[in-house]
Amino acid sequence: MATEHAEIVAARSWLGTPYHHQASLKGVGTDCLGLLRGVWREVIGPEPEIPEAYSWDWAEATGRETLRDAAARHLTALPLDVWGAGDVLLFRMARMAPAKHCGIATGAATMVHAWAGRAVTETPLGVYWTRRLAYAFRFPER
Repeated sequence: MATEHAEIVAARSWLGTPYHHQASLKGVGTDCLGLLRGVWREVIGPEPEIPEAYSWDWAEATGRETLRDAAARHLTALPLDVWGAGDVLLFRMARMAPAKHCGIATGAATMVHAWAGRAVTETPLGVYWTRRLAYAFRFPER
């Protein structure tokens, strides 16, 4: 039996953490980026950069692919038909808008993520999420 990816084990250890905008503290509060940052710290080590403060509407206000650009600085970009368990997925919440949500794939059809109004959860990647998938990345080799 294959060993489960460290990224998945780490992501699942955040399940139930309440949503809190701009936070990244397991069991206390996190947003989707905070979850990604926390998994990085657990699996890779110290964060390579700390994000600047961001508003709820940061993507709509700037129109820039800030999340994608940050991911590309530290993760390996993947074609959308190649990602798998343990990879980071970025989503557009509105058509033609910049990607502003992320999660960590736990299988071909599931991910762990945090989003407003909910605790960190493992969610099926149904039509809602697959239609919004914009980018995929892989954590660096350790």
